[in-house]
Amino acid sequence: MEGRKVTLKDLAVKAGLSVNTISRALKDKEDIAASTRQMIKDLAKEMGYVGNALAGSLRSGLTRTIAVIVSDVANPHFGIMVKEIEKSARKHHYTIFVINTEDDYEMEERAIYTAIGKNVDAIIICPSQRGADNIRFLQKNGVPFVLIGRRFKDEPEFDYVICDDEKGGYLATKHLLDNGHKRVLFLNGPIRISSAQERLEGYKKAHEEAGLQVHEELIIEVGATAGDTRAVVKQLIAQQAEFTGIFAFNDVIAWEAAYVLSKNGYRVPDDYSVIGFDNIQSRIFIPFQLSSVSNSKGKMSKRAVDIVLHKINHPESTQKFNEIIDTKLVLRESTK
Repeated sequence: MEGRKVTLKDLAVKAGLSVNTISRALKDKEDIAASTRQMIKDLAKEMGYVGNALAGSLRSGLTRTIAVIVSDVANPHFGIMVKEIEKSARKHHYTIFVINTEDDYEMEERAIYTAIGKNVDAIIICPSQRGADNIRFLQKNGVPFVLIGRRFKDEPEFDYVICDDEKGGYLATKHLLDNGHKRVLFLNGPIRISSAQERLEGYKKAHEEAGLQVHEELIIEVGATAGDTRAVVKQLIAQQAEFTGIFAFNDVIAWEAAYVLSKNGYRVPDDYSVIGFDNIQSRIFIPFQLSSVSNSKGKMSKRAVDIVLHKINHPESTQKFNEIIDTKLVLRESTK
């Protein structure tokens, strides 16, 4: 039988049973004796039989797959999030597949078309936010979806699960200000992103509460590309810019900033205190212990899966999901 796929008929011939009996046994139907079911499963494994998921999906209307579209799988934050989504989906007998957009709007559009073309049952997407048309297309198409990590404030009908970015920005900045850092550098992400906007609001709120001026020259947008942060911090050092604390949009940016400081003879936290965002070190243990804002990646991921499953199983439901998961500050060795 080598060279072609094993069929139900092949199993039936080998077992001396009907195709219907074989099919029902593989589906664990209780009208087939348990011993027979086990014998047929063992035979299927021995012969290399794999069920036709496409045929099953044509009958049920479901493929039991969820597309996860993210901007940068190289960032451990998204890697951890994808793992949590997969773990949660697996519990409900769903498979995921991941598409990386590199935060590019056209790649995001192609990713959505690819996912829909594969007849996925739902899509979980962290949008690039270079525009809302891609998400509006998803909405018109009717495939269940939820935004994760980012939201469109002017498009409240889009379901989302995010963390409390404003609170996270506030907590990180307040900690630095409370510890004597009157000039805090904020290495922010692209301001088109909702989380960058909201973390900036938190940064400003902490200054206002402390009665301190916000120095606009200390709020700098950093590109998502690896190396961008290094160039920015290197230039600030060369210019002898005045700051003693750094709050970074994410942990990767914070690590890059600390690396440049170290290469230029400065010590963290003795010379500069550094706080990131995402709390990647809750899952990945590396020698440089970075203080960070925890955004509950596990909770966000589980809720995203729960929401799309609700939408798959209750297509008539009009329930809206605009969920904000709490954030908290986790202090480690990078801050005094």
